[in-house]
Amino acid sequence: MLDPHRDARAGRPAGRDGLAATMPTRMKPAELFPVLASDLADVDAVIRARLRSDVPLINTISEYIIGAGGKRMRPVMVLLTARALGYQGRDHHLLAAVVEFIHTATLLHDDVVDESSLRRGRDTANAAFGNAASVLVGDFLYSRAFQMMVETGRMQVMSVLADATNTIAEGEVLQLINCNDPDVDEDRYLQVIRYKTARLFEAAAQLGAILADAPPPVEEAAAAYGRHLGTAFQLIDDVLDYSGVTGDIGKNVGDDLREGKATLPLIHVLAHGTAEERGLVREAIERGHTDSFDPILAAIRRTGALDYARNLAEKEASLARDAAARLCEGTATSAYRDALLYFTTYSVSRDR
Repeated sequence: MLDPHRDARAGRPAGRDGLAATMPTRMKPAELFPVLASDLADVDAVIRARLRSDVPLINTISEYIIGAGGKRMRPVMVLLTARALGYQGRDHHLLAAVVEFIHTATLLHDDVVDESSLRRGRDTANAAFGNAASVLVGDFLYSRAFQMMVETGRMQVMSVLADATNTIAEGEVLQLINCNDPDVDEDRYLQVIRYKTARLFEAAAQLGAILADAPPPVEEAAAAYGRHLGTAFQLIDDVLDYSGVTGDIGKNVGDDLREGKATLPLIHVLAHGTAEERGLVREAIERGHTDSFDPILAAIRRTGALDYARNLAEKEASLARDAAARLCEGTATSAYRDALLYFTTYSVSRDR
């Protein structure tokens, strides 16, 4: 396990000049967090078992989704938080799978709404099987997730996941409203992130604390950890849309611009670019095209938009580290706690 404390001890944030510069960013979760290897194998077994259906098309699309892989970040948060707080049962495997099902369902629906053709380096499910099948299998995953969460017998678990799922849906609608609107500001942009992405990270970490019967202040620290980490994670996703490589990030570079999404790099150009640059960005957002991608990318670089977004992500990651310290306050140092801290650096240093 890499040392997540190194940069903090040196008096600087873990960023591009510290630990992040040498971190592996292409590893699978079990490789990034070897302490969770056994738990992650159990979660994968639960996922495969619970995806089975008597309907052949559901099995076909489910296998296609599993074959695409994925970072499994949200399930990892359930596992790490529960283990860091001393949980010894097995419900964390079930809830990690539930969180992954909810996340996957949102991706299936997202790709239909966004008319996306590439995810995780391969055709999206809607591109391979059609929009109708993707939407309906997404519905299957949602309903299967709710069947599974009931098995824990914990009303608080069901409440957290029901609220999170509803908030995610609100975030989807907010993002739809914001599409093709060049007047979206940073506050509106961050609201979508907190609803659509950070909320499930928050719920995942909170579930780990609930399973461990943690006291309210610890549960609140877990939720804050997930919320800030999820925000940092999405900010970096939006940076990679203008700085990544299609083969690395697993989707088409420039997809956000093609979909008319005013993400933070574009918002920064609209606030700090020249009149010509602002005009190009406004027109591209309104029309949802990448015809001017190269000059817009040049404007993003000239105005320091990517650095601005990365700095904001690093601030969120720092808040997540503070929450992790509160989460584990009074407990002995453990590999799980180290992994929680390591996760905050990984979230902002990755290239995919």
